[in-house]
Amino acid sequence: MIRSAVPSIAAGSLCRGLGVPGLLLPLLLLLLVLLAAPARGDPPPENRCPSVSSPSETVSSDAAPRPLREGMLIGYDQLLRLRDLLPEEIWHNRHVFFYAGMRMEIGSCHRRYPVPGFFSDATEQFSDQVSVDAEGNLQNYVAGIPFPPEKIDLEQPDAGLRWAWNLAFRFRGAGTQAQFRIVDVAGRYGGPRTFLGTYFFLQTRHRADLAQTDFAQPEAKGNLFVAGGRFLEPTEARHLAWRQLRPKETEQRYQISDRTFVYVPTMRKVRRGATAWVDGMYVPRYRVAGDIGGGGMGVGGNEFTGPSGAINPTSALSAHQSEHLPRAFTAYTLRPNAFIWRVRGEREVLAPLNSAWPGFPLVENKNFGPYGLSVASDRWDIRWAVVIEAKPLNPSDFDYQTVLYYVDWQTQQPLYVVTRGSRGRILDVGILVHRFSDDVMNYPQWANGDRASVFDPVAEVFYRVADDSGWRRESYDARALPPDAGEIRRLTSTDVLIRGR
Repeated sequence: MIRSAVPSIAAGSLCRGLGVPGLLLPLLLLLLVLLAAPARGDPPPENRCPSVSSPSETVSSDAAPRPLREGMLIGYDQLLRLRDLLPEEIWHNRHVFFYAGMRMEIGSCHRRYPVPGFFSDATEQFSDQVSVDAEGNLQNYVAGIPFPPEKIDLEQPDAGLRWAWNLAFRFRGAGTQAQFRIVDVAGRYGGPRTFLGTYFFLQTRHRADLAQTDFAQPEAKGNLFVAGGRFLEPTEARHLAWRQLRPKETEQRYQISDRTFVYVPTMRKVRRGATAWVDGMYVPRYRVAGDIGGGGMGVGGNEFTGPSGAINPTSALSAHQSEHLPRAFTAYTLRPNAFIWRVRGEREVLAPLNSAWPGFPLVENKNFGPYGLSVASDRWDIRWAVVIEAKPLNPSDFDYQTVLYYVDWQTQQPLYVVTRGSRGRILDVGILVHRFSDDVMNYPQWANGDRASVFDPVAEVFYRVADDSGWRRESYDARALPPDAGEIRRLTSTDVLIRGR
């Protein structure tokens, strides 16, 4: 929804009272609206909460909307009040994302979240030299935000691309390390399956905190980031481990593949990832189906394993386990130059940017509603979002035709993701949950004493509309401060994968 302003009845009455000629009245009203509306590209003032109507008030044109306020609790019976603050795709699937018994707390309204001084200094120092070329590649980027939001003209054809690069290089500290619980929510048949493990995302270049080493981790070896993890449960997925290394050259050539390595337990060795090219964060295929008796390992479903849902530990069939499964860590990282971007608009939204109620591993039994995909019982902030849409340059690399991101204007964090197939058919709708570190008790600080001031990606829920299924990831113990030297060596090495680490 693109921002628009509506002339007030009171302003029209005032103009008529002052004797403004009828021919000039529309022009004067338009001028008043433009003066009253926020400047293009600027979010509303901090602490200004929107006004909404309660369900009983919507039937009366005389009822004045009431402002939301921080700390207000919203139940399912009041959900209609929030309709205009939710993306259309979320509202149409509200039976999944909201439920009777939910307890939503309204958080801050347009809070200006801080970032560490070294990051804002890098933005000020380097952003003026950053540009994008005709192919969408990023040029002359060092550290900080590539394109400060207040300097992006949304009317320009490359505005969506600039916002996409901001999303790709938003401030995330040094990356993320956490435990995870992934719950595959079955569709019309079968029950949910749960997978436990650990993962990490280590940003190794464009690090504003590493000015003394040319803004790069010395162990980076030409990579933008290193990511990976391992599965701990269930037994048939135990010890499956992986590493992903993205070369820095991908900023200028999106076709370059990541280097991915997977330790496949059934083979007892490390092999290259079977999926050659990955846009986001790589995850090996982990889903299990059927009876795996006889030493075989169930992987992926019938399209890979046959009717029995099991495979034998041979190299050919085990290769399926090293294929990329694009879920669990959506919008962690992306290749903006692999898409054609456009800005769909700006709007005020309600989103769980700063979660207050923990989940796994801090809380085992958090209520996610009857579908298992609701994060409604939490704190949701009022935010100003830029809506950008991406169309792949090479559609064969993706299982969708377009993807829509709702990006927080001030923090550049992703709030919602929507993928569509042919003729605009909705495929997936997702909500991303973050938590601001400065509001977490005893959160570690940077080595120089600065507060972390980072948004940890603690959860995400995705509903697949086509088959009424979905998935959920929880990582509420996430931390984004730099590991020690020994840990960095371990994370950036592929040799340790042979031990399933």
